[in-house]
Amino acid sequence: MYKVFIVDDEPFIIEGLIDSIDWPAFGLEVVGSAENGEQALRRIGQTPVDLLITDISMPRMNGLDLIRAARESRPDLKAIILSGFNEFDYLKEGMRLGIENYLLKPINVKELHDTLNNAVEKLNSVHADALLSPYDVQIMKDNTLYRWIGGRISEAEFNERAGLLNISLTDPYGVIALLRLPSAGSDAQEDTFERVARAFEGSASVYPFRDMDGDIVILAGLPSDEEAGKLELARRVLPLLEQGSPGETARLSLGGVHPLRTEIASSYSEAKKAQEYFMIYPEREWIDYAVTEPFKEAEPSEFPIDWEACRKLLVARDKEGLAAAVEADLERLRRREGVTPSYLHEVAVELIVRFKMELKAIKHSDETEMFSQGFAQANAASDYTELAKALRSVAERCVDSLVKDSRSPVVLQVLEEIHRHYADELSLKQLGARYHIHPVYLGQLFQKETGESFTEYINKYRIEQAKRLLKSSALKVHDIARQAGYWETGYFYKQFKKYVGISPTEFKGLH
Repeated sequence: MYKVFIVDDEPFIIEGLIDSIDWPAFGLEVVGSAENGEQALRRIGQTPVDLLITDISMPRMNGLDLIRAARESRPDLKAIILSGFNEFDYLKEGMRLGIENYLLKPINVKELHDTLNNAVEKLNSVHADALLSPYDVQIMKDNTLYRWIGGRISEAEFNERAGLLNISLTDPYGVIALLRLPSAGSDAQEDTFERVARAFEGSASVYPFRDMDGDIVILAGLPSDEEAGKLELARRVLPLLEQGSPGETARLSLGGVHPLRTEIASSYSEAKKAQEYFMIYPEREWIDYAVTEPFKEAEPSEFPIDWEACRKLLVARDKEGLAAAVEADLERLRRREGVTPSYLHEVAVELIVRFKMELKAIKHSDETEMFSQGFAQANAASDYTELAKALRSVAERCVDSLVKDSRSPVVLQVLEEIHRHYADELSLKQLGARYHIHPVYLGQLFQKETGESFTEYINKYRIEQAKRLLKSSALKVHDIARQAGYWETGYFYKQFKKYVGISPTEFKGLH
């Protein structure tokens, strides 16, 4: 069974999760729990853990920091985040970390079950791959050289293994060339590696091996730090790529020339970084890290996608229009001078998060599987075409989801009006006049399609906005009440306590 560890600063949440889930039915076993991040990190260091379920807001160490710290020793650790607040920044950062899901309290049991099933499937896949890996001489070479270029092996241990594996690195300088075949299957990957290995067979200064990402790494010793040695390596490797199968994409990147024994890790990280630039320059055969150095992170002060236009197209259920708008904005961003691949990925992730939150605001339901796939595809995209395809798919599936929604257009318009103008005075009479429908009938239709009365819904939505402001701003409570749409502070206190259980002042004190 896979091991589960639960972290929450509210003990009853931990107890409820342990008691309400049939863990063995999922192939899971709860092996421990903690009430803060620091305590959890200590216990995880002593206990093998496969899946971490953690609250986001905790004293001493929050859930995001806990995930980062725990993955330093357990890089394959899967994580699920719990939160009492639907916070955009936390959700976006969680998705960057590759979490399995971001669940809001009170927890939807079905959504948790689906998330646990997905996590177990991923764990099964990782373990199956590990069982299939033969530990032969080449694997030992791969492991030894990979640890060395990453600075994760002592010089004494490396020298001992190098002697056993016939690795001789005597040149004063070195460079890393990195070969990636993003669309190739395992057989094609193996054929390419064997081709490269044969080409350098017998060389005392060039060692091809594979890293943990599946990339082919070519470590070459050089007699000097001149660029000519690096260019000669590229000249020898490029013809090998032309021998691959038709339509097979191969990408070669090179790091800088560095002292071989002390700084070769820098060349490796540079070659990895240069690979990312194929997203900006897909037409190039190879990319030298040196050409990427002038680039600066382009971070406009505003979100570079026209979100308001996208949101309107989504609400209008214009699938083709929305997909075209997303692709056009992304293409403009790609062509902007100074844009880096990491920023392009960051914008893509944020756009998916915005789609997720907008769809939830309209439908009041999570599309967990759809967005999990979208995030996975965007994060895995190694070129621009894949990234654009992932965003187009998310945009189209969002519209498809709305098309299936049985809500009438007038109720969707009312929901949009609430979400955009919740701070203003809103009433059924006012909205009925705007949309030419009797206010009594509008109220009945709204309750039938949302499951809540108009007053109940708008109060809940305003309180959620107030909670966000109480936590993130330094405004006084009565100012926050007005921004949330309550002009009578006493009424705001009454409604807040009704839905949250404590007063706004007490809530602000907790954060």
